[in-house]
Amino acid sequence: MYLENPKKFNMLVEQAHQVAVNVLRPISRKYDKAEHEYPKELDMLASLLDGMNEGSPDAVGASSTGSGTSSSGSGVKNGSNMSAALGIIEMCWGDVGLLLAMPRQGLGNAAIAAVANEEQLKRFKGTWAAMAITEPNCGSDSAAIRTTATKDGDHYVLNGEKIYVTSGARADSVVVWATLDKNLGRAAIKSFVVQHGTEGMQVTRLEKKLGIKASDTAAITFTNCRVPAANLLGTPEVDVQKGFAGVMQTFDNTRPLVAAMAIGVAKASLDRTRELLKDSLSVNYSAQPMQASFAEATLNRLEAEWEAARLLTLKAAWLADNKIPNSKEASIAKAKAGRVANEVTLKCVELCGALGYSEDELLEKWSRDSKILDIFEGTQQIQLLIVARRVLNKSSAELK
Repeated sequence: MYLENPKKFNMLVEQAHQVAVNVLRPISRKYDKAEHEYPKELDMLASLLDGMNEGSPDAVGASSTGSGTSSSGSGVKNGSNMSAALGIIEMCWGDVGLLLAMPRQGLGNAAIAAVANEEQLKRFKGTWAAMAITEPNCGSDSAAIRTTATKDGDHYVLNGEKIYVTSGARADSVVVWATLDKNLGRAAIKSFVVQHGTEGMQVTRLEKKLGIKASDTAAITFTNCRVPAANLLGTPEVDVQKGFAGVMQTFDNTRPLVAAMAIGVAKASLDRTRELLKDSLSVNYSAQPMQASFAEATLNRLEAEWEAARLLTLKAAWLADNKIPNSKEASIAKAKAGRVANEVTLKCVELCGALGYSEDELLEKWSRDSKILDIFEGTQQIQLLIVARRVLNKSSAELK
């Protein structure tokens, strides 16, 4: 792995940055104040973003997880996982909520890429998919879900409720986690693609949130909702030995992407803070810390933390592109980037004082937006637990 961004993605990064500067930033405050209003300006970007991932069948860009055979013997690959991460960093430098609201850019697309078979990848190409995991009595413990899927001929019948579904009302379809048999535990959990308009599926409310207000977050109920059996992602067989590993591969795709979102918003805060304080800051990084002002020393430390989080994020994406298992690295990147983004955005508000706290600047908005990036796709605490299990070679039953 090289530490520089792959040269072949330079144009992609520049295009994404221009979108952030010229489209997302100008409307950022507008849709922060108009929660649940659809950002119509994003429609014109859909086709552009469809081409940002090397023509892969998934809109978010993570076309493979770190499973399968390592390609390390046949050269290093920088593919759609890396391109997705780099593009997301730039777009979230513009606005996290608007990135999450982007047509055909749902986290469910990464779920499809993680576990779908070849026929499903072709059939769901171009769809905009949200992802529905969390339930009213099931938050961080994804294995505790209670939504059921009962086989009935050529269909599965889904019953249950999902909450906090990002893009749940706007997306074309929703990837729903449900259990085939509660008695078999987590091994029986499968994911299903449920298209909006399917009878028995109903959006019951939209959440009011602290941040990412441009993105809709929905609660959805499934009441005797009949879904074609062909929409079960991957294999319908329950493999008790493999356990929960099948659907959990989804997170190996999505966690580096969420980490990339955190990297983007943190960079926005650092850049703007240095711009606002430029008259009182030195750019001499070789100066001794004791010779720097508090603001200089703080920003230097935050930039070092940000750079560490960025490299961890790109490593997790690089591993997936090269078919190298990345579950531990995906959780490390998500944990580090989420925590760093929270600290960076809040510290930047603090350093800029009243200006950072007011709506005259986007700094206060970025601090609100960043909080969710340490929560969804697995909280900070869950990521640390996963990393501990991998490092100590413990199962979920052995280390809770």
